[in-house]
Amino acid sequence: MVNGGAGAQTAAVSDDVVKIGVLTDMSGQFSHESGEGAVTAVKMAVEDFGGKVLGKPIEVLVADHQNKPDTASALARKWFDVDRVDMIGNLINSSIALTVSGLAKEKNRIAIINGSGSSRLTGDACTPNSVHYAYDTYALARGTGSALAKDGKKSWYFLTADYAFGHALEADTSAVVKALGGTVVGATRYPPDSFDQSSFLLQAQSSKAQVVALAGSGNVLVNSIKSAQEFGIPSGGQTLAGLLVWITDIKSMGLSAAQGLVLTNAFYWDRDDETRAWSKRFYERMKRMPHMGDAGDYSSTMHYLRAVQAAGTDEAQAVMSKMRDMPINDFFAKNGRIREDGRMVHDMYVYEVKKPSESKGEWDFYKLREVIPGDQAFRPLKDSACPLVKKAG
Repeated sequence: MVNGGAGAQTAAVSDDVVKIGVLTDMSGQFSHESGEGAVTAVKMAVEDFGGKVLGKPIEVLVADHQNKPDTASALARKWFDVDRVDMIGNLINSSIALTVSGLAKEKNRIAIINGSGSSRLTGDACTPNSVHYAYDTYALARGTGSALAKDGKKSWYFLTADYAFGHALEADTSAVVKALGGTVVGATRYPPDSFDQSSFLLQAQSSKAQVVALAGSGNVLVNSIKSAQEFGIPSGGQTLAGLLVWITDIKSMGLSAAQGLVLTNAFYWDRDDETRAWSKRFYERMKRMPHMGDAGDYSSTMHYLRAVQAAGTDEAQAVMSKMRDMPINDFFAKNGRIREDGRMVHDMYVYEVKKPSESKGEWDFYKLREVIPGDQAFRPLKDSACPLVKKAG
């Protein structure tokens, strides 16, 4: 473990404290993908770092954005202007992540996004003050779309959550499907808080598409998959694709409903000895296994604190420079790196959910189908819409 306080000299730390804010969904439909798990992961990183950096204490603030961009904006402004927060993390809900990363640029602070997926965060909405860490819609689309295309699944129908994340996930996956010779036969967009998906699922079923792709997340996704099983969509020959599935979702719906789902993920607790060791510690606190958001919140917080230590200050641009210079080698990622567009590049993994008969334990859910190297998993810089990217030629 790193002790950030030991032997540290007095340095340029604003207000003599480094403040980290966890802005997340503590009570709403995405709380199982963020919430207390995100807070726990960040606090574990702070504790493991030694509770101090450059001889100054590290403080963690927590707030519930309630999935409302205006609420998130007001909280972030107060944190930046009044509480002098240096970095805001988690930021689940892509509309909120886009809002707060823009504020971080305006106030010259740092935003690290783990909960949200919109690839716009490193595209046209990139900033020099934000990092997109765990995953994005391009990587999810690249993994799941190509895996199913290899299985001969070429016709797709999308059920898409009608907000920034859903739109980006549908667009990125459609591009992958079409590039591999597939077709999109239709799409339905639903309000992200719509829990009854019956009419939408019936439209998808009647489309006869080989793949019914669920471009959403949270409790709505869980309900959709359960309902799809009840309507006989998988048993009728159509393949369900959960384009963003968290391990907590699998736990909630159970293997009987989830079996056979193909999904792309950045982290699985049972991947190797390092992931199992950290996950055991997380489990002791949360009584559940961690997902990629939790692991990303820990890893990115630790990377941020190491960058503060290396920079000798908590000034945002100095810290961002160190974060981009320093590789990430921990249980979450090997040889990870942060590009000029803010994308943290690392390997991604395509998994298939086990049948109940294949599972050997309470959280034994996934079997590995494919490892996607980081330089293939994420959108190439040459195709980036980020204005910070220096184009060749």
